[in-house]
Amino acid sequence: MPESLILCDCLGSQTLDPDAISASGSVVCSKVHSHLCGGEAAAAVAAMTAGNCVIACQQERERFEEMAEDLQVPAPDFVDLRDRAGWSDESASAGPKMAALLADALGEEPVVKTIDLVSEGLCLILGPSEIALEAASRLAPVLGVTVVLEPGVEPPLSRDFDVIAGRVSTAEGALGRFSVRFDGLRLVEPGGRGGFAFGPVRDGGRTECDVILDLRPVATGALFPAPEKREGYLRADPGRPSAVADAVLQASQLIGTFEKPLYVALEPLLCAHSRAGQEGCRKCLDVCPTGAILSAGDTVEIDPMICAGCGSCAALCPSGAIAFEDPTATFLFTRIRRLAEHYTEAGGERPRLLVHDRAFGAEMVALAARFGRGLPADVIPLDLDRVSGFGHAEMLAALACGFAAVDVLMAPTTERDALGREHALALSLGGPGAALRLLEPADPDALCQMLYAADKADAVSAPILPMGSRRQVARLAASALNPDSVEPLPLPVGAPYGSVTVDDDACTLCLSCASLCPAGALGDNPDRPQLRFQEDACLQCGLCVTICPENAIVLEPRMDLSDAALHQRVLREEEPFECIDCGAPFGVRSTIERIVEKLEGKHAMFATSDAARMIRMCDDCRVQAQFRSPTNPFAGKEPPQVRTSDDYLSKRKDH
Repeated sequence: MPESLILCDCLGSQTLDPDAISASGSVVCSKVHSHLCGGEAAAAVAAMTAGNCVIACQQERERFEEMAEDLQVPAPDFVDLRDRAGWSDESASAGPKMAALLADALGEEPVVKTIDLVSEGLCLILGPSEIALEAASRLAPVLGVTVVLEPGVEPPLSRDFDVIAGRVSTAEGALGRFSVRFDGLRLVEPGGRGGFAFGPVRDGGRTECDVILDLRPVATGALFPAPEKREGYLRADPGRPSAVADAVLQASQLIGTFEKPLYVALEPLLCAHSRAGQEGCRKCLDVCPTGAILSAGDTVEIDPMICAGCGSCAALCPSGAIAFEDPTATFLFTRIRRLAEHYTEAGGERPRLLVHDRAFGAEMVALAARFGRGLPADVIPLDLDRVSGFGHAEMLAALACGFAAVDVLMAPTTERDALGREHALALSLGGPGAALRLLEPADPDALCQMLYAADKADAVSAPILPMGSRRQVARLAASALNPDSVEPLPLPVGAPYGSVTVDDDACTLCLSCASLCPAGALGDNPDRPQLRFQEDACLQCGLCVTICPENAIVLEPRMDLSDAALHQRVLREEEPFECIDCGAPFGVRSTIERIVEKLEGKHAMFATSDAARMIRMCDDCRVQAQFRSPTNPFAGKEPPQVRTSDDYLSKRKDH
């Protein structure tokens, strides 16, 4: 049964086209109301009582949810058609966009795995004594507080909270499991007449806490990288009383059990970080802003307690060993395809995609709609928790699914390094006409100017169905965007696609590269001395370059869109050397001949012609020749004569 979409033009401030919105047949539109949250609230009550309805208003969502709770009926679904489409200079032609936004809102979201963070309310406060002690007195009624005073400051007489003196040497962990070490630690000795005093100095003291409130001056530096992303670590400038008050309020709420999404999943077998002690790919280690990723032998480890879910590691991972889970790549590809399909089915042409986060970006879009020109009718917004994980595969998939252009609206907190590299890679793979931009507008009006002034691009004539891994979708999309490409597409240095070039004069076919290749792109032939290569599987991790003893391998970032990249080809090949005794092929001819040249008659072990012949023998024949030689290295003493029972009995005196 189609859902019922309850429409409201918000006091006549927007134009709604029920026929275009319901073109897909997934919903049945109500009549257009004007004041659904006020004078026409009875219509909302009737719709919620009937059930299976969607209300086209996000601004008053809490109000409608309270009404549903009072009616003791399930809360309805919601979709924002006003800020993203209705309030616009082109609202009259925004029907197809509204249909696409509605289809996206009705899509079922996957369940994200979570872990529980338990905070018992143990709070450590750092900072100048007067500010730290004031914050401690406010938090003491709700949290277990310990204040770290600077050296030379006398402890207060209050016993409402604990006081220590010392310097923080190291800190690690996150909400619910911080571990802090101190140098020069001194504990309060609360006895005797007069003021309290500190005890003797001890180094290496350690404490555990759930929350850290850092009120030290900004110049002191934070305890953690990317401190704004470390849950449970609250930092405020002591020179701004309002910031200190906000931090104290936040700290007072951090007690209890909290759910945290497991943002990423790791498949160690796919990781190309290291092999046999040789380091290869380290893109995730270099890009992680919080330090949640650490090297762990041949793979990496991700601390889910520290991970802030920016998604940069998953966007840059060449092998797919790190996969983003909030949302998954498959679900994101589905959303992109759904938006393009429903926009086209509703009569729209050449849509553009605007990717933004649900905090900064959503507010920018809302302000542009309320006070500016709003979004153009062909610009469809795609809201994500964060945009730093929207990598080259997603950008290319959007273009190949039917979007004429893709714009990514970056927030001030966006991880620009990873996103910039992914944007450059997507431009290289998207072809000369790829309309891909990273937007950093100064205000909502600037955003409108960027969108309305952009050149109109054409969309692909045959949209793809994005299925498979991110690498597979990127290749499929690049093929659709470059239908006439014959030569491989050159890519920036560090791209996760490419070929390898082998110096024939230097390569000895030792096959060290093939033995360490984590993706199996380099391989051998068990029957002949060959080095084989499959370009589609190459991650450009650099392990082959690192391990090659002859420095014979060079990486070449590129993407070959032909079918040849999907099959193995021979990079280096030589004739095998045949055993001079049995004729069985073994080794590489040039290598055996080089060894003979260096050892025959020049080394004590191969001074004679018979000894030198053994170099030209296979393993089995060499062992037999050594066994038959006068100087048999396997020869031993004559075995002792076997003693029989008769021999034993003949020696007995009683026999």
